[in-house]
Amino acid sequence: MKKYNCWEILQCGREEGGTKVEELGRCLATKDGLGNGVNAGKCSGRICWAIAGTLCGGEVQGTFAKKRKSCLLCPMYLLVKEEEGEGFQEILPGQDPEV
Repeated sequence: MKKYNCWEILQCGREEGGTKVEELGRCLATKDGLGNGVNAGKCSGRICWAIAGTLCGGEVQGTFAKKRKSCLLCPMYLLVKEEEGEGFQEILPGQDPEV
């Protein structure tokens, strides 16, 4: 089963070559190597909720601690959590959930 990254599911347009890159910049989740492989994703595409500056609800979001509550209801978060089961990683290795 193919596991999709956030930009493929949420269609934010902030991936490399995306339609919103010129306007909003390329999302860190599409280029952050720290999350590469976490929850079987490319870059941080399957741990986007732990990355500051991702696009949610049409707006660029802040830090993990500030956006965590809304991310817990996000379809991407719920999909990854279900697909990964017991192996699900909510934060990046070494990440402080309060930042």
